[in-house]
Amino acid sequence: MLHSRERILTTHVGSLPRPPDLLEFLEAREAGRPIEQAAFDACLSDAVHQVVAKQVEAGLDSVCDGEFGKISYTFYVRHRLSGLSSFRGGTHDAPPPAAAHRDLIDHPDYQARLNQRRGTSWFTREAVPCCIGPVTYADTRPLEVDIANLAAACAAAKPLEAFMNAASPGVLTKFVPDRYYQNEDAYVAALADALKKEYEAIHKAGFLLQIDAPDLGSARHNQYQHLSDDEFLRIAERNIEALNHATANIPSEAMRLHLCWGNYEGPHTHDVPLATILAVTLRARPSGLSFEAANPRHAHEWEDLSGAKIPDDKVLIPGVIDSTTNFVEHPRLIAQRIANFANIVGRERVIAGSDCGFATFAFVNNAVAPSVVWAKLGALAEGARIASARLWG
Repeated sequence: MLHSRERILTTHVGSLPRPPDLLEFLEAREAGRPIEQAAFDACLSDAVHQVVAKQVEAGLDSVCDGEFGKISYTFYVRHRLSGLSSFRGGTHDAPPPAAAHRDLIDHPDYQARLNQRRGTSWFTREAVPCCIGPVTYADTRPLEVDIANLAAACAAAKPLEAFMNAASPGVLTKFVPDRYYQNEDAYVAALADALKKEYEAIHKAGFLLQIDAPDLGSARHNQYQHLSDDEFLRIAERNIEALNHATANIPSEAMRLHLCWGNYEGPHTHDVPLATILAVTLRARPSGLSFEAANPRHAHEWEDLSGAKIPDDKVLIPGVIDSTTNFVEHPRLIAQRIANFANIVGRERVIAGSDCGFATFAFVNNAVAPSVVWAKLGALAEGARIASARLWG
């Protein structure tokens, strides 16, 4: 992971708005419609080249492929892991009802408005994958394509660093329901063994590995809302143990971990506090910790870090721009947010990031308009420059 003794570096969480032609291919593939593979491959390659160059142009130091080859940060595993199928077509039982966010249960009028805004897309209950057999990493081609596209794009745009996203074992227990193991501990262990291959391939390719782990945050108020905090923390510990097993052969400094409380605009009144999960989260092997710190429900939590025991090898990657609203944060506000964390762990151990991805699911209409996404990222870079001038004098 990059370190700088001269300025605050910049990055983001991963997903970016897909261009319309690529989105058509992704939606067709997810819906089971035939696609012209060569045309899709060419479209994807071109889109990745463009988005990497655009990130560099915006002033980002650590960039990625925008997750352009994936329909979402979790469902993509359906095209890579064996033992997975789809609920589509009535082949299997209906998918279990997803645990609704507790804050949205409290506000059904807002839930209705949110559903209406999302509209219709490929994302229906019938498209949810499920586990029906032993999980192994079966098809490496999609991963190899993603790696090749990002490598080629980086060779052309020459960013300081590139990262690639991968799902955590724990988060897949929500998005890929188990119908085979009938035991969540066993399922998480199997997922960890399978994903180990993906994690190591990303590292071997020379990219920083980012593991997306909302299971450490948002799962508290949806998937595990019926449990006590202590029971949830035991699940978080299990998930981190599985993650550490899967990354045992990768240096800690070559990884970062992203946690969040659900990438949606909403009340978030039942989010588990960062202070509650921090100690457990810091046991994860990745050196970098990416987390939400800009949205109004968590922007105050830098104060909780000021008295926390943060290991010297940990690098904080706070979100200093929100990923769910179309406000473009003022660069001076961004600089202030950066300084809050730099004053806690030191300026060299802070990288400025975003709260979450801007296109977690490949929808036509994501919450933030594409032009606003790039304005936000530009403001992020400008805020980091202001913070650097202040922190280094």
